[in-house]
Amino acid sequence: MYAIISDRGRQTTVRVGDVVDLDLSDAEPGSEITLDRVLLLGGEGGVRLGAPTVAGASVTAKVIGLHKGEKVIAFRFRRRKNVRVKRGHRQRYTRVEVTGING
Repeated sequence: MYAIISDRGRQTTVRVGDVVDLDLSDAEPGSEITLDRVLLLGGEGGVRLGAPTVAGASVTAKVIGLHKGEKVIAFRFRRRKNVRVKRGHRQRYTRVEVTGING
């Protein structure tokens, strides 16, 4: 069974046992969270498509902890003007493990 969830505007396909990075939240490591914006449920019984969400469906996940993404370099350069600006950014995520899909 799999599900497509929406968390703060970002859509992700999840299965039980998957480890997924979600946008940063204040959930404590080791706690359980429930994601109730399920857009699609798929499995042996076919596909259930929501309009916009599937009624009564939810995904439970266990919070593993904080995770940092890849470093992104933003480099601004203008030739012959002596303008060189280098900025880095690392997005922070909450890493969760999907424990169940209900619906």
